[in-house]
Amino acid sequence: MKRFEIVTGPILVQDIIDKVIRAEAGAVNTFIGTVRELTKGKRTVFLKYEAYIPMAERQLAKIGDEISARWPGSRTAISHRIGSLDISDIAVVIAVSTPHRAEAFDACRYAIERIKEIVPIWKKEHWDNGEMWVGDQLETAAYSKGHPESEEDKND
Repeated sequence: MKRFEIVTGPILVQDIIDKVIRAEAGAVNTFIGTVRELTKGKRTVFLKYEAYIPMAERQLAKIGDEISARWPGSRTAISHRIGSLDISDIAVVIAVSTPHRAEAFDACRYAIERIKEIVPIWKKEHWDNGEMWVGDQLETAAYSKGHPESEEDKND
């Protein structure tokens, strides 16, 4: 059972939760990221995600390690979908279990922020009047071809 993965098909939320459920946990918090229709005033028709899968899965596992260090007794599972996603499709599911609820909320928020910071996943938005590669998930670096073109870009 892989706890940190990039997938090409629909994500089943309960499967991700099942990866972190255990007797020591008094709380499980989940974050479910879905495709929204309106972004900055533009109507999205669908999104396309691409990833550098080996590095993306390593970075997801790194986030899990960071959470374990910051919130002892926690367990994390993250699945992020790539490919074409329609409005309301699930793009990412994060589940974190901890002994107490406050840590589960904090750790789950930490995970989604770190995904946007360090995981090499790129998004192309398709609107009803055009399309654009967004670049990194913080929207600070656009990649015209939808992915970094050099090793140096991969480390950005």
